[in-house]
Parts: sequence; structure tokens; C-alpha cells
Amino acid sequence: MAKKKVTLAIFEGKTIRRQWDADKELWYFSVVDIVAVLSGSVSPLAYWRKLKERLKKEGSETVTKCHVLKMVAADGKMRLTDMADTETMLRIIQSIPSPNAEPFKLWLARVGYERLEETADPELAINRALKTYLKKGYSRNWVNQRLKSIEVRKTLTDEWENSGVQEGIEFAILTNEITKAWTGMSTKEYKKLKGLKKENLRDNMTNLELVLNMLAETATTEISQEREPKGFEESKRVAREGGSIAGNARKQIESKTGRRVITKDKFKSLKNRKLRRVLM
Repeated sequence: MAKKKVTLAIFEGKTIRRQWDADKELWYFSVVDIVAVLSGSVSPLAYWRKLKERLKKEGSETVTKCHVLKMVAADGKMRLTDMADTETMLRIIQSIPSPNAEPFKLWLARVGYERLEETADPELAINRALKTYLKKGYSRNWVNQRLKSIEVRKTLTDEWENSGVQEGIEFAILTNEITKAWTGMSTKEYKKLKGLKKENLRDNMTNLELVLNMLAETATTEISQEREPKGFEESKRVAREGGSIAGNARKQIESKTGRRVITKDKFKSLKNRKLRRVLM
């Protein structure tokens, strides 16, 4: 089992205990700590107990999705604490009748409305993605390439579905096979190299990494369409072959340049470092 990392987050000047589960790739937050901030209660533990009772009576499954973990309490001792992942925590926040929770509720309503709009008109999702990337400081050239990579990925997953592969864990395993074949490491190892947790790996690839990843997925799609594999195991072999094509390209580039293609660099940090060199 991967080691769980305990850290503190700061919100409204108060600390929120949280724990990273590397196996599930999820943050778990202390429910009592967040309840204390949003409810303003002088006794957040008692407030959470009453809220739990109300949610249970209403038939909500939210409480059952909380995990009890040992965390350092205010007295410095390790005590059992209700923890919730981000999705469950947002559901709990919706149940807190407090002015402090209203901004979160308005944001959730806005996000829900936008998703409904995108269902009716998928082009809106593409436009929002473009604007979001640009606001985060990515170059327009990188963004256009990233959006193309989304199209490549969608074509691949459609092909997997046609081959009888199940969305979810099987998609993740096949993706991991492609990644290992072209990078020489698993997806989890690749993210660890770049210092990522919940962040999207492709969003943190350099231009060259992104191009090679697209080559790996495109090659996998082309081979799959030609071979017409049946089911997960046959698709896994195809994934390794497709990834190997990009892997060979990576090795050739490294041989010609004398530099490693797969690095801890992220596109934005690399761009900023180059900019600093120019300014100096």
C-alpha cells in the first residue's frame, strides 16, 4: 500500500487537515475542520454529529462515504476523525445552512448549469477549455496541441469501446500499458516524476512529451482498427505495440540530441525558465 501523506491546508485563516491517498489518488479532508469554518459553530464536532443524523434520516448516502482515519487532534494526540474526499465533501457543504457555505453552493450550481449547456452544445466545452488553459498561462500553440490530443484520446477510447473494453479500470490499465511502452515507466511513476497528484498528466507535459504521447495513442488506434482485437486482453497487446512505436521515436530523439525526453519539467515551468534566461 502506498504511503499516505498528511498535510494542512489553509482556508479563511484556519487549518484544514487533509490526507493524500496515493493508491486511490484522492485527497481526504477533515469534515469537522471544514464544518468549523463554514458553520461558524463553537462546537463543530457536535454540529457535524447532528448533521450526520439528519443526513441519515433523509436517506443520504453521503455519511457512508466518509472514512474514519487517525489524525493529530488539537490536543496533539492521534484521534479518529471523519474524512471525506472532494466529491463527498462538496455534498456535505451543500447540506450546511450557513451564509459561509453559500459561495460554494452558488459555484456548484453554476458548474452544474455549465455542464448541462455543454451536453446540449459540446462546442461550449471546447471553448471553455481553451479559455481556461490561456488563463493558466499556457501558450496558444500548446493549447491547440492539447485540444488536438483530446481528440486523439477520444478516437482511441471509442475504438476501445468498439473492441469490447470496459470504461473505467480497463481503460486505465490500457493507458498505463501505452505509457509504459513509450516512456519506460508507469503512469503513476510518470506523475511522481513531475511531482503531480490530482493534476492532469497531459496538462503538465512538454511539447515533445505531448507529441509523443499523441503518437503512441494514434498508433494504438490505427493498429486496433486494422487488427480488430476482441476484448481487453487482445487490446492490451495492441496498446503495448502502439506505445512501443512512440517509445522507439523517443529513443531516437534522445540518441540524436543527447538529452532525455521524459523529465520532471512541466510545460509552464519550462517556458518561464526560458523566459528568465532571455531576461537575464
